[in-house]
Amino acid sequence: MDTLLEALGPALGVSGRTFIIQLLLVAGIVAIVAWLFVKRGAKQLAVRRLLVIAFAVFAALTVLFPTMLTRVAHMVGVGRGADLLLYATVLVLLGFLALQEARTKNAEKRTTYLARRLSLDEAEPAAQYRERSLREHDG
Repeated sequence: MDTLLEALGPALGVSGRTFIIQLLLVAGIVAIVAWLFVKRGAKQLAVRRLLVIAFAVFAALTVLFPTMLTRVAHMVGVGRGADLLLYATVLVLLGFLALQEARTKNAEKRTTYLARRLSLDEAEPAAQYRERSLREHDG
């Protein structure tokens, strides 16, 4: 295993130890993307799938070529690639939170509607209720 890592590392321009973490991170990214596709299945929109693939490619490239991220950071006026990655992560997290909030509100509205609909559907008709109440009251 070490000889394979030692052989592949310099080919990518990194040392053996750096290649190990890159390999683990890329494997993690691939596993998460695969899980997202399996978990969501055919219901997931094509646009979401494209965004996930784009993010996975971006993540893998930043792991394999960290200096590229630093160059991009310098191009946009950020000092380090790690800082740019932090800023992007904060933006993605905030977007995810906003999306989850919208989904939660929609789910709450659907639940409320269904509960009301179920109550109305299972409610005793007014005429039957009146007759039953009068019978119980009269005794």
